Amino acid sequence: MSVSWRRVTAIVLSILLVLATGTLVAAASVPGTIVVGLQAEPTALDAHQITDYNSSRAAMGLYDSLLRFKDGSTELEPGLAESWDVSKDGLVYTLRLRRGVKFHDGTPFNADAVVFNILRQIDPSHPYHDTGTFAYADFTFGKVGRVEKVGDYTVRITLKERYAPFLANLAMHSASMISPAAIRKYGKEIAKNPVGTGPFKFVRWVPGVEVVLERNPEYWDKTRTPRIQRVIYRPVVEDQTRLAQLEAGELDFIVNVPPDDLPRLRQDNRFQVIEQAGMHIWYVVLNNQKPPFNDPRVRQAVNYAINRRAIVEGILKGTGVLADNYIPPVLWGYNKDVHAYPYDPAKARKLLAEAGYPNGFTAEFWVPQSGSGMQQPVAMAQAIQSDLARVGIRANIQTFEWGTYLDKVFVNDPQQLPDMHEMSWIGDNGDPDNFLYILLSGHQWPPNGFNESFYRNEEVDRILVAAQQTSDRAERAKLYLKAQELIMADAPWVPIDHETQIVVARREIKGFVLHPTGVFRFEKVTLEGQG
Repeated sequence: MSVSWRRVTAIVLSILLVLATGTLVAAASVPGTIVVGLQAEPTALDAHQITDYNSSRAAMGLYDSLLRFKDGSTELEPGLAESWDVSKDGLVYTLRLRRGVKFHDGTPFNADAVVFNILRQIDPSHPYHDTGTFAYADFTFGKVGRVEKVGDYTVRITLKERYAPFLANLAMHSASMISPAAIRKYGKEIAKNPVGTGPFKFVRWVPGVEVVLERNPEYWDKTRTPRIQRVIYRPVVEDQTRLAQLEAGELDFIVNVPPDDLPRLRQDNRFQVIEQAGMHIWYVVLNNQKPPFNDPRVRQAVNYAINRRAIVEGILKGTGVLADNYIPPVLWGYNKDVHAYPYDPAKARKLLAEAGYPNGFTAEFWVPQSGSGMQQPVAMAQAIQSDLARVGIRANIQTFEWGTYLDKVFVNDPQQLPDMHEMSWIGDNGDPDNFLYILLSGHQWPPNGFNESFYRNEEVDRILVAAQQTSDRAERAKLYLKAQELIMADAPWVPIDHETQIVVARREIKGFVLHPTGVFRFEKVTLEGQG
């Protein structure tokens, strides 16, 4: 009954939206257009400033990077760099750039543009460093000691120390090339006026309503010149509303499908369900720097207290797999012998008593209403709250809109964070470093990275750096296996699940393939029956 009422409400909301945005719906009916329903509003379209799924999905069709991930994998292939060499000591990368490529504003892509794009992010003295905040800069380019133009189409990058994931980092969104002329023109407004070299060009962003991209008929890679005319991204926060708009024909493609509705959609001939294992983890961040979570026994107790399997089976219903570690099993270097804490409330109570909390305590618990990779954040939080209450931990939930939530949790001082908050991470480059180092290294406390638990273990830090400086993948894998053992013992988070990437699209959409990084690629997509 409750589901039916939610659906009725969603349909009513959907109808109201149609009436309010009639011109937009009419525009979406232009042949060759795909309308995508996102979970939340993008926060920025400047690739260097993007930190969330909704933004990257809406923006990354605008850009190219020096190297590119192949379709459907994180294997590397040439992008704006046609070829590259790495010195024997692993410190000097020489990249030869593709000629004849132009940004969408007509200015040329060349070595000057590459130097500008990298220094803009990492050099505080660069005249355009203040045009954005670059949360990924330290991770992507932090090892760069020098970047220089060798010729108009050759760039040399010299690292301060060996760094095995560097080539993979050059294919990440934060390494995308943006028009220097556009950055000079728009300054901080470049986040709303993006200009890249990609297969799609920016048309407009109406906050709260839509981001519109159109095909770039002059795209340099003729094998990837889009066959559709436009892609429109619309933020629709409420899952049932998003689904209702798909079924009403207002959206062509949606993410984060309500788990209860998936079986029905699989049987509906109007739609196709596209899915694959995700390079993702959903977790509860514990504030390792504030009592009582600065005591590992308390963190372990919380891990034991939460019935993670019940969440995965009862709420997510097949849209995610139980997380047994801090990295997803699809990643190389995954330690199958490390196991997350089983559900054991008695063990949790015992640990709490040993830590001096026999009667439990009250904890502040922040939760987003929606957001990138956040699945069912409120329902999952309520289940966690209920589990914790059984061992005496009174978790007070506070919910926030996604953009507000990100502003509140990405802070540099752990004292400004609550005891617990929810987060998810989707891998950027297929390397374990992209999970373990950036999320759990003591060197990656904000603002340097995304270690929001403010966890630090010096032995873990030493291992993670050693893995970065080793080019042999087998040796790197051994180091990551050990790191996972140590981190699990410290229990800085509660890992819950690895989301399965699932989108539902209209049958007429042909040729769409999910990518492990979660970015949508529409350049090879066609629309059956439309030009």
